Amino acid sequence: MSGQRRDKGDGEVSLAYRLGVRGEDLAAEYLRRQGYRVLERRLRIGGIEIDIVAQRGDLLVWVEVKTRSTDLFAAPQQAVDVKKQRRMIAAADLYLRERGLSCEVRFDIISVVANPSREDIRHIEGAFLPFV
Repeated sequence: MSGQRRDKGDGEVSLAYRLGVRGEDLAAEYLRRQGYRVLERRLRIGGIEIDIVAQRGDLLVWVEVKTRSTDLFAAPQQAVDVKKQRRMIAAADLYLRERGLSCEVRFDIISVVANPSREDIRHIEGAFLPFV
């Protein structure tokens, strides 16, 4: 999801955008409950958007949130392709260099299925390595 508001041309926010924001809200709250401190949401750096940057101890975690209303056809996390992984890695590298940080990093995916009948969150820690 882009940090920009997506509308249908008549000023109304699209259902897909609202679903994405809802998924990011659920993911951020989930991370907080798991002991993470959410540092950034919808961070734009180097032309790349990162959904969540969180911290637990000395570990910085870069999180891509994928939200769907159903997982009937495919799991949401399957949408994080190699191109997206490379962009996240580049953004993390830029973020660390700009801030003069040297710490352990991890790349996670949080898959959210949210609809009126259920909210299912799946956290995939270390979903990919920074050497893609």
